[in-house]
Amino acid sequence: MTKQITYKGTEDYIVSPDLRNSVNISVALSRPLLIKGEPGTGKTVLAESIARSLDLNLLIWNIKSTTKAQDGLYVYDTVQRLYDSQFGERDVSDIKQYIKLGKLGEAFASPERVILLIDEIDKADLEFPNDLLWELDVMSFYIPETGETIAAKHRPVVIITSNAEKELPDAFLRRCIFHYIDFPDQTMMADIVHVHYPDLEENLLTEALKAFYWLRSINGLQKKPSTSELLDWVQALTVGGIAPDRISREIPFLGALLKKNQDFAVTLRQLHSRGSKEQARSVNRGYGW
Repeated sequence: MTKQITYKGTEDYIVSPDLRNSVNISVALSRPLLIKGEPGTGKTVLAESIARSLDLNLLIWNIKSTTKAQDGLYVYDTVQRLYDSQFGERDVSDIKQYIKLGKLGEAFASPERVILLIDEIDKADLEFPNDLLWELDVMSFYIPETGETIAAKHRPVVIITSNAEKELPDAFLRRCIFHYIDFPDQTMMADIVHVHYPDLEENLLTEALKAFYWLRSINGLQKKPSTSELLDWVQALTVGGIAPDRISREIPFLGALLKKNQDFAVTLRQLHSRGSKEQARSVNRGYGW
């Protein structure tokens, strides 16, 4: 029997009670946990936090547009076998040596329970989630080349992230526990920043958060600044010795927050209307700070 485990969060990851409950429900019901949210809300880092909290190894399957479900199970290296048959000294009749398990296969074959992160599942084609349904349900798969069945020794804790670039099939959604991570409000974001910079001056943090959420409120931004960009910006402000009152007048090191030319142009118009002429001239020159 699998030992009951409970996720309580970690010191370096601020987790809401709802998200913590979703994780534990997923574990208790042996269902994959599907996490959605805009980029920068900590979806990928959540899996790392769960692994540390539960003291389990983390396997990460990064999904690309070309990824197929088969890649997560196993790959049969026919090219290497052909090469060995012509030039090598290995016994090519032993096909098993040319079978390499993918991340899902590794999770099933692991002698210990693991966390499996299927990261950004919506990057793959529409059939990808459906192609995983059977294996995720029965926790096993068959390798016809060797006649071997790989069955999970311990059911992995499966975390699946999505940036909602594509809609996922209903049949797949029915098999998941779903949680949407809302973007942190200012209070929670302050807690997140304090985790990374515990000695940060309070006035600096207050002004930085005001400017950060003002930027995010601007209509028309193609890429709103995320948590990771805020953390980089706060570090830049600290290293640059920026006084809090300067942040209230302008936005130093704007290039740490905005990453698209169009967003600089939109921000420029907003700064003009806000009356921050020096900041607007800076952005207009293309310096971004």
